[in-house]
Amino acid sequence: MEEKQHFLIVSFPAQGHINPSLQLAKRLARLSARVTFSTSIEYNSRLNTSSSPPTLSFSPYSQGKYDKSFKLPDLDPSDLLTELASAGIKSLTAIANELAASGSPVTCVIFNFLVPWARDVAADLAVPAVLYWIQAAALFRVYHLFFNGHAEKIINIATQEKPTSEIALPGVPTLQVRDLPSLLLKKLTVDELFFPAVEATFQGLSRVVLVNTFDGLEKSTLTAAGEAELVAIGPALPSAYTDGEDEEDKAIGGDLQRAEDEYMAWLSAQKEGSVVYVSFGSHSVLPVSEREEISKALRESGRPYLWVARGEREGVEEGEKGRVVEWCSQVEVLASGAVGCFVTHCGWNSTLESVVCGVPMVGLPQWTDQMANCRLVEAEWGVGVRAEKAEKAELSRCIELVMGEGEGEDMRRRAKALASLARDAFREGGSSDRNLRAFVRSPMGGLT
Repeated sequence: MEEKQHFLIVSFPAQGHINPSLQLAKRLARLSARVTFSTSIEYNSRLNTSSSPPTLSFSPYSQGKYDKSFKLPDLDPSDLLTELASAGIKSLTAIANELAASGSPVTCVIFNFLVPWARDVAADLAVPAVLYWIQAAALFRVYHLFFNGHAEKIINIATQEKPTSEIALPGVPTLQVRDLPSLLLKKLTVDELFFPAVEATFQGLSRVVLVNTFDGLEKSTLTAAGEAELVAIGPALPSAYTDGEDEEDKAIGGDLQRAEDEYMAWLSAQKEGSVVYVSFGSHSVLPVSEREEISKALRESGRPYLWVARGEREGVEEGEKGRVVEWCSQVEVLASGAVGCFVTHCGWNSTLESVVCGVPMVGLPQWTDQMANCRLVEAEWGVGVRAEKAEKAELSRCIELVMGEGEGEDMRRRAKALASLARDAFREGGSSDRNLRAFVRSPMGGLT
């Protein structure tokens, strides 16, 4: 009898990392693999695990002195990653030993970036370690080039060319200088903090890399020549949104913050495609002046809007047609049918959710991969537009462009077509479904 795989999935403790990693865990469990999901003790305590598949279990790792506080302003930049790796390796090794003692040894470790030390645990267990890349395949190619002999070239281009100058990198759609990941150029304090962990992620990569994307979205990038075989297994959303099945799946894990209940009732009362949805993710906080400009643009649009403003209400206006909430289930909002435009920071999770739900975007990228994602949205897929500034006139222009006639109609048509491709990818027999099933049969074997 063939022995079942037991995957240990290790996620960095942040909403944007946990969500796609947990969706992968659920998918693997539904393919009859044994899965143990591990993130920090604090974040694990926030997960809803009550209706998880029987083959999916949760075993959190320790962050040492940071177990009780992982808010970025509280961190000691010189100490965080060292402490996280030291405590994480120790506790994750103990978890793996307990699993082996119970008769269910780990056969493969899957980790997302910023926890490269999970590879050391896999080495001690003598099992494969596979990176799960939770950003765009295009960004993987950029990082891989940077850390494999092209760093000087990329830095020179970034420092000597104009921000809107185009860059041609092998296997990557045409980007502009301003689209390069800020983390590679270490433009922000937080980028400098996480740079070593990302660099370590690209050292000793296995041949197979799982990617949260799908063939219909990034086919040319996925199939470009390279040392790593990029295996598309996305989009990593609850199955109710990707294949229309298993409504209970929505409740497993998901948002780590509490959402208000009333916003869905408010949305259901709005006309189809009429609402402007505004959210900048779980970390970005815009300056008051920019929030004021967004308020003016929303008011001027005359359209109903739903704005997620996390604890920062100064400058945020809840007008006659507006609704402001602390948090919401974003994919549920996007899938409601009422949203006609998503004003977003273009984080990869938000971008994929918008693609799956067929909602065009107005991009206002802030840092890391968001600029490149926005470029893909606008120039590659034609399902959105980049706002050049967080100013009323520019935002008004973009919202009207996306939600109006003419070019907006073309964007909406392309968005619906991409949504159909996304769903096709993860339906049984679709490209992502086939890729994941092949991976379960042979984690290091790649595609069949």
